[in-house]
Amino acid sequence: MTNMPIQPWQEVSPDFAHYSRDILFGEIWERPGLSKRDRSLMVVSALTVLYRTSQLRVHIGRALDNGVTREELGEVFLQLAFYGGWPVAVNAMQQAKEVYDERDERDERDKKG
Repeated sequence: MTNMPIQPWQEVSPDFAHYSRDILFGEIWERPGLSKRDRSLMVVSALTVLYRTSQLRVHIGRALDNGVTREELGEVFLQLAFYGGWPVAVNAMQQAKEVYDERDERDERDKKG
C-alpha cells in the first residue's frame, strides 16, 4: 500500500514511515497466504483485545474496505467479549459505531452531490 496517507509521525521518524508503508502495508499485507479480508479480521481482533483505540478505528475502516461487513464485525466483537473481556468489546463497538456514522454521513453527502 504505497499510497498510504502522510501521517504526523513521519516528521518524527521518516524510517518508521518507510517501514510502515513499504514493509507492513506493502510486503506483509500483500502476502498471498491470507486474503486482505482475513488479515483485517485478525488485526481488528488483535487491536480490540489490546485496547488500541486509535489504530482500531483505522482498521475497522480498512476491514470494511476489504469486504468485512458490519454484521461480521459485530460477531467478532461479541466473540471477543468472552475471550478478551467485556470492556474491550464495548470499546470496540463504540469505535465501530463512530466509523459507521462517519461513513454514513460521507455517503449521504456524496449522494447529494
